[in-house]
Parts: sequence; C-alpha cells; structure tokens
Amino acid sequence: MTRSGPDDRPRVVLGVSGGIAAYKACELLRRLTESGHDVTVVPTAAALEFVGAPTWAALSGKPVSAEVWDGVHEVPHVRLGQSADLVVVAPATADLLAKAAHGLADDLLTNTLLTARCPVVLAPAMHTEMWEHPATAANVATLRSRGVLVIEPAEGRLTGADTGKGRLPDPEEIFEVARDVLARAQGGQSAALDLAGRHVVVSAGGTRERLDPVRFLGNRSSGRQGYALARAAVARGAEVTLVAANVDLRDPAGVKVVRVESTAELRDAVLSATAGADAVVMAAAPADFRPTALSDVKIKKADDGSAPTITLRQNPDILKEISTHRARPGAVIVGFAAETGDATGGVLDLARAKLARKGCDLLVVNDVSGGAVFGSTDNEAVILGADGSAVDVPHGTKSALAHQIWDQVVARLS
Repeated sequence: MTRSGPDDRPRVVLGVSGGIAAYKACELLRRLTESGHDVTVVPTAAALEFVGAPTWAALSGKPVSAEVWDGVHEVPHVRLGQSADLVVVAPATADLLAKAAHGLADDLLTNTLLTARCPVVLAPAMHTEMWEHPATAANVATLRSRGVLVIEPAEGRLTGADTGKGRLPDPEEIFEVARDVLARAQGGQSAALDLAGRHVVVSAGGTRERLDPVRFLGNRSSGRQGYALARAAVARGAEVTLVAANVDLRDPAGVKVVRVESTAELRDAVLSATAGADAVVMAAAPADFRPTALSDVKIKKADDGSAPTITLRQNPDILKEISTHRARPGAVIVGFAAETGDATGGVLDLARAKLARKGCDLLVVNDVSGGAVFGSTDNEAVILGADGSAVDVPHGTKSALAHQIWDQVVARLS
C-alpha cells in the first residue's frame, strides 16, 4: 500500500539523532529531495546541537521540529508515522537504537517510529566500543527480528583520532538502500526482509594477472552488476560479503568489502567467505589464464620490432570448485556467463552447456556481443536454472536484474 501525497511523491521521514555524523544527513536529504521525494526531517534535540533547524528547513522546504508539542492540533506524533512510505534514520545513535528497541517515545522521532507501518531503515553511527557492546547488539537483534532494516556501519575514521567500525556509511549509499527498499514496497512487492538472517557472498569486478611491474592481463568488467547485487541483498536484510577485484566504486552501505587483484586472491577470499554462506553469487570476471612466469623488470620493446612470447596457463575454475565441493549443504551457487556465441552454438546453447559443466544452481547469461553490458548502468539477461527453468530479464537497470537474481535465490533457499 502506498501513502503518497496528493502530488504522488513518496513521503519519507528522515530522522536524525544526536551524533557528529548528523551533518552527513544533509547530503542524504539533498539526494532524497532532488530525486522527487517529499521529505520531512525529524531531528532529536541532540541532533539540533550539531545541525540547526534552519538548515533542515531550508533543504527540505518544510518546517522542522523535534517536539511533540509543536502543532499539536495536527497530532504530528501519530500522523507522521501513519502517512509515511518510508522512515530512514541516519545517523542512528546507540541511544536511538535502545529507545526504538524498547518502544520508548519521549520525542517526535521515537513517537514516529512507534506509529510507522511502513519500512524502517536505520543507519547506525557510533564509536566501535558502543557498537560492539552487548546491549547495542541485543537492541539491533531485537529491531531486526521485528523487520527493521538495520544497516551495518562502515569501518574507518571516527570522531577525533579513533578508527574502527561504527562510521556512518556514505550518504549516497544509504540513499541507494532507502530508494531500493521504497521501490520494492511501492512496486507491490513485500517489504519483508526475505534475506534476513542469511549470509551471502558476492564477487565483483575483473581480476588482473601481472606480466611485469607495469602490465597485466585483465578484462573489461566494471563490477557494477556485483555491486548492485550487494546493495540489493542489503536492502533485503542479508549480511553481505563483497569480494571486489579491481573495482573503482564506492563501498555499498552495510557491506563487508574484501579487495583482491588476481584470480588466485579471488579464489582464496571466496573460499574463505563461503564457509558460512547461504548463497554465493559469482558476478566477478576472473581471468581464465595467467603467465607461467612473472618478469621482475619491465618487458622492453625489441629493436627489430619482434614481440615477446608469453606462455600462459589456466587459472583455477572457482565457480566449478565451489559448486562441486560445497562448504555448506543447501547453499545456492550462482554463476555468470558472458557469451557471444560461435560456430559451435548460440549464446544460450553455450550457456546451458556451461551450467551443466560448472554444476551451479543458477547461471546468469549475458549476451556481450559488441561489448554490450560492460561498464553500463543497465543490463539484460536470461537466468538459467539447473532444474531446467529459464527467466528472461528484459533491458533495465542492473539493480532490477539483481533483484530478479535474488528472487530466484530466495525461492531455492526456501
């Protein structure tokens, strides 16, 4: 059910609690308003010590209050939650998480959280010790058990000289999660977090095999589809490990990112992560071959114009390995096939043979003739199942394809 206003803009309540990261919520607010959302900012009193009400009012185009006593005749402590399509709180402090978990309602934001019947997204930010405290862990577990999407905080620089887990994820990435959750709810799909309690592993990007100190063998994979898969899994409640090979993209909010370069490093990282994974999606493009020898010095051009001879050997087949020797019984394994077709068969013919050869449960087939897909924000594919199924995914965003893939994974996990 949608609660959009008379102008059909989705109604979003942006809660801001009292942490130094409150200033970053200004960027989140800007992205929400510029993308066509009707945003009401509800800060706590402590948040207003960091960013004043005039800033929130100017950016949202609406008056701002933290008190239930302002505009009492409009019953804001009930109306805001009832009419919202989405409530997102960034940053969510340890205090806010505790109040939300225990149903306390001593200001406008906590009252709004109690009355909201729409999806709720909380983006915690606090010092590492506070995030790791058993009380906070219990509060987060309680909220998640009630269907609240609590995004894992990022690791990095905190207040002062401290570093660790507890940093607010990039506001642009929080926006992507919020938009994803809202789109699924308004698109008629259940807002239920159908990957909650699941650990999924996604690989992304293209590996590189070094030839000498300055050259490598690689491919054109940008990692965008893998990152879209990671974001989509977070929006559906999963714990996500993303193994990224040579990707120049922002870390998705709520995701543990493991960076690798070569196929051997990708294999080691994936095997390490799959031990406790419910699903593995191999969206990365590993180099099929590597040089038999690595030159310690730059390979020079020959004066006679001749080219050096480079001998290659095959790299390990990671997808086949994790499909054949499953670290966790019942885990769903998804592979990708970038095909162009050749004299032996068409794209789907080659893909079906690959699916049987690899032993995975699903194979996402891209026709990359003419360089299609690589680096693009859009994609189209056919998802083949080991059970003989085939799902055509028409041209659309890589996020849309990611959700179609997770739909197929969820069905098999169930």
